[in-house]
Amino acid sequence: MVARRFVVRQEDPAAGETGEHELEYDTEHGLEILRFQIFSLTSVPPELQKIVVEADGSVVGEGTDLEAISEGLRLVAITEEEEEEDAAAAEAAKAQEKSDEELARMIQITVEADGLPVDGGNNKVSICEGFRIVVISEGESEDAAVVEAATVQKADEELARMLQAEEEALLLQQYSIRNDGGAEFRERVEPYMHQVLMYEDPMRQEAARKTVPIDELQEKALVSLAKEGNFSPSKDEEDHAFLLQLLFWFKQSFRWVNAAPCDSCGRETFNVGMGTPLPSEIKFGANRVEIYRCNYCSGTTRFPRYNDPYKKLGKGAVENGPIALHSIVELLDMMLVWWMHLDPCEGVYDNPLLYEKGWNKKLDYVIAISNDGVRDVTKRYTRKWHEVLSRRIITSEDNVSAVLSSITGKYRSGLSIDRLAVIEKRDKKESEELSKAAYLEVDTTISLPGRQSGSVEWRKARSELGQVDSLTSSACPVRKCVDAHVSKVYDALSSLLSHFCDENIPKERAIEVFDTLKRVMQNLKDANFKSRRVTLDKKTQQIFEEIFPSIERLLCAMSLKAELGTDGECSATAVGNKIHTSLALPVAMDAVDEILSNYKSDVFCTKVHQFPRGNRLCSGSVLASGEQLPIGIATAAFDGIHSSKWEEPDGSKGCWIIYKMLDDQTCELDSYDLMSANDVPERDPMDWVLEGSIDGGSTWNTIDTRSSVIFEGRFYRKTFTVDKRYKANAFRFRFLRVRESNGNPRFQIGSIDLYGKNA
Repeated sequence: MVARRFVVRQEDPAAGETGEHELEYDTEHGLEILRFQIFSLTSVPPELQKIVVEADGSVVGEGTDLEAISEGLRLVAITEEEEEEDAAAAEAAKAQEKSDEELARMIQITVEADGLPVDGGNNKVSICEGFRIVVISEGESEDAAVVEAATVQKADEELARMLQAEEEALLLQQYSIRNDGGAEFRERVEPYMHQVLMYEDPMRQEAARKTVPIDELQEKALVSLAKEGNFSPSKDEEDHAFLLQLLFWFKQSFRWVNAAPCDSCGRETFNVGMGTPLPSEIKFGANRVEIYRCNYCSGTTRFPRYNDPYKKLGKGAVENGPIALHSIVELLDMMLVWWMHLDPCEGVYDNPLLYEKGWNKKLDYVIAISNDGVRDVTKRYTRKWHEVLSRRIITSEDNVSAVLSSITGKYRSGLSIDRLAVIEKRDKKESEELSKAAYLEVDTTISLPGRQSGSVEWRKARSELGQVDSLTSSACPVRKCVDAHVSKVYDALSSLLSHFCDENIPKERAIEVFDTLKRVMQNLKDANFKSRRVTLDKKTQQIFEEIFPSIERLLCAMSLKAELGTDGECSATAVGNKIHTSLALPVAMDAVDEILSNYKSDVFCTKVHQFPRGNRLCSGSVLASGEQLPIGIATAAFDGIHSSKWEEPDGSKGCWIIYKMLDDQTCELDSYDLMSANDVPERDPMDWVLEGSIDGGSTWNTIDTRSSVIFEGRFYRKTFTVDKRYKANAFRFRFLRVRESNGNPRFQIGSIDLYGKNA
């Protein structure tokens, strides 16, 4: 191993500028790590890098001896030059590239013989060979001729290939299908209508509502919107956010089992086959009963697959803990005005390609069932429609359409004209979307995971693990930090700690005060967020009076105030928008917990390095190299809550996060805190560089460098002093590696707090 220092020069011919970046590197890590470190410096992806030794012009490759390069030859130039012919070819290719989605919107395929449009309902085996491509005019394009030419070319090269493959699959399908007029298909689909209609029963719906913590999820939904700066959401926005929180609640509350636990001893079992359903089981829709034998006591356990919501919600279904059966849901989201894919078992939403692309599933039929009919939505879940067609051998596509139309007509027969008009308009829009869906191009930049529920062995046996993607850059949007409340809470608690320090308050008394604060906050947290209020006992009132005005400042930071009622009782009550309290209360609780832990562990800090401290930067914007949706987004590192974190899926060997000051204000950093996240120490940052920029991120200057840092535990806070004084309006952390990157692609950090220098 040789520790090296390189200077990476990045040229920008378009701007006529050259930037230089210093790089510390251990040669034992190899060229791949060097490329990722350069990526974190320059944002140039590894696969686009050409590294040239300036002294002799040689290109650095896998065979280059990095240790043999002398100090005089440490300059590495990165160029992205392409030869003129390559550039011309790339430009021509770019001109030809039109997304399948845009082309599907712009073109219409008609049969030349009769002029009828080709859509999802056509039997493409029966129509004539001649097709005509027609550009659908929207009245606003000034480049219709160019669009039409590109469309025709695309049809010739791609769409024609897809249609040909589809026709061949349909032709082969005719030799495989059952000639029963769709009877078997109907027998498989129609019984599910009865199951779905059970969920429309008001009594069953009320029973379901009683199991769901509605107020808690509503608060979480409003908090999630507030963290995006939306404190006054519309009803549709609120409903959409609530839906996502309900999805996450289900994922966290219900557990997946590969084998039912033993009824006798609760230990592991193994499947020994299927059993005959008992009358009491059939009553609740359990037509399938799995039998398991215990590995330890040899007892047998029956596992009925109930389909009645009453039984699923009853004690018999959850006495060993909630058990989730895999299901896919589509919900008509009124904010999006569209059917949105949901997977409660995986906690995934709006990702219908998860199964084909992520799990490597071989789909055949995906039938959506609602109280007003059924629909074949398979095309929404595939980009390999011709392959799917080859597996659809129950009946012909015409019979599929006929059977589903028949079932749908039966369940819509009693609807009003107005209701039918709304549904038919929705159906028409969905038909248009589905007719295009199978021909859309897969977005290869989106990495979809393999199946998460179930053991690794079970998923591997089903070939549903997916594929491990190589390290790639991941784009995410600029996000606004809604964290002014965090700084206000820290300022108030810092003031209280300074008061205790100045007055030499004994440790035991300080612990008593913070224990009292913790108890009051817990009572406030347990109260309904819509009417948050707790009564203070005499002892608490006395403590509050002793630390006034610090306690008043803290209550104000949490949008609370102390009130004296007409009955003489003192209380703490939420004021203004209740969600302000919902945002700030968990921040204050975590901070008080950390202060108590420091006191009880005899960790006494000076005013300069105590936690929390004043002058914390807030309300800036954040951009990161990548993030984990929906709960590991970049701003989670600045929200002041221990349980949240920023997670970079591909960041173990290099990632970055930029914090830009509000309104381009400038400041000098005095110090910063990093806190480890809740789990997996291997993902903790170990080496990093902190940089500042005076021009919003165009150029950077190093202001702090750290290496071989170890976080001793979970939720462990470390404070780092910034010795170099540099006034900046943007700060960038370049995390070079995590604690263990072998076999671990992820990076995570629990929190980042930046503190400005006092004026």
